[in-house]
Amino acid sequence: MYIKRRIAFIISFSIMFTPYFFQQGNFVFSQGLNNGGNNEEIQVLNDTISEKKDKIKQLEQSIADYKKKIEQAQNQAVSLSNQLDIIDNYLIQIELDIEVAQEKLDTLILEIDELTLSIEDKEKNIAKQKKMLAGLLRTLHYENNKKYIEIVAAYDNFSDFYNRLHYVKNVEGDLGLQAKAVRLIKEDLEADRSSKEERKLAYENMKKELQNKKDDYEEQGNYKQTLLAQTHSSELTYKTLVSNLTKQYQQIENEISSIEQEVRKKLSQNNAFANTTDDVTSLSWPTQSRYITAYFYDKSYPYRHVFEHNAIDIRAAHGTAIHAAGSGYIARARTCTTASCYAYVMIVHADGISTVYGHLSQLSVSEDQFVTRGDIIGYSGATPGTVGAGPFTTGPHLHFEVRKNGIPVNPLNYLVKDWE
Repeated sequence: MYIKRRIAFIISFSIMFTPYFFQQGNFVFSQGLNNGGNNEEIQVLNDTISEKKDKIKQLEQSIADYKKKIEQAQNQAVSLSNQLDIIDNYLIQIELDIEVAQEKLDTLILEIDELTLSIEDKEKNIAKQKKMLAGLLRTLHYENNKKYIEIVAAYDNFSDFYNRLHYVKNVEGDLGLQAKAVRLIKEDLEADRSSKEERKLAYENMKKELQNKKDDYEEQGNYKQTLLAQTHSSELTYKTLVSNLTKQYQQIENEISSIEQEVRKKLSQNNAFANTTDDVTSLSWPTQSRYITAYFYDKSYPYRHVFEHNAIDIRAAHGTAIHAAGSGYIARARTCTTASCYAYVMIVHADGISTVYGHLSQLSVSEDQFVTRGDIIGYSGATPGTVGAGPFTTGPHLHFEVRKNGIPVNPLNYLVKDWE
């Protein structure tokens, strides 16, 4: 009789206090999930992020306004004063671009901080849930190890015994709910970690973007000073300069067109591309840089009043290795010894495709030479006043053209994979 009463006391004690433990555990879970220790700080960060994004929208609207001013000025008659107005508006636009880039950079830092705090909260919640799960498992293990005869002996009536079985069933249900809660928190945690890594990558890319914008600003400032020095602020001198630039451009364009026709005719007669397997509709980038300073037929191109920009300009520091975008024959390798001379390489590829690489400071190939995709053909230049830069430059970059059957086409429609 004593043993029976003792077992009954232990079980009744469990019935009284174990549910309280689980209720308290569930309370801790909900509190940790909804009111973590970092919630106030996270809310402050989110408010600041929202303010930053509003400011970015305002700045982007200002940039759009200045772009309209530049387009309006470009449609006016060619004059020195008009060109200076375009440069000044472009400088203001770049200043705003820099401010936007800085705001986006700051926003990314805040988002990374917010995700860090969120991750900390979720890791703490998971730790709490694991402790609660361990308690539930121990209870079930204890109950499952009892023999029915032992449990029945502890009760005076069937009703109490039934209540006990119902309680054990509820414990099993709580175990399933807690396990599901841990799984959901873990999924959120992994999503936060993935977002944090994405923000870190975006942060590094934005830092590069910001530096490129600063380089843009410096180049445009240098271009303005060079233009003033060349023209001596004289409209007449400026018109003479524009006339000379137009003649030089036309000479280069005629040279490229005629040489390509001659070389392609010779290659066709020799069936030179019969065994080539290189896919020239899928060209490789000629540089490691992917930052474009001027696009195909770019409306903001500084020499647009001289000629339409039939290429893309890729930023490349002076002396950067330039690679062949595809396999082909060197049709022209024009070397220079002066800054006013325009140094370039033209490669004739299969299927009517040709590529031109301009503003080279040094060449590594010669005419009639066969090159394969990725071969170094020369080194970039275009720093004003340096050998091979030519007259059409505002800063270090590669002028890259793609032509189809002699007609310039947008290189971005062909540059679809990187060189290795």
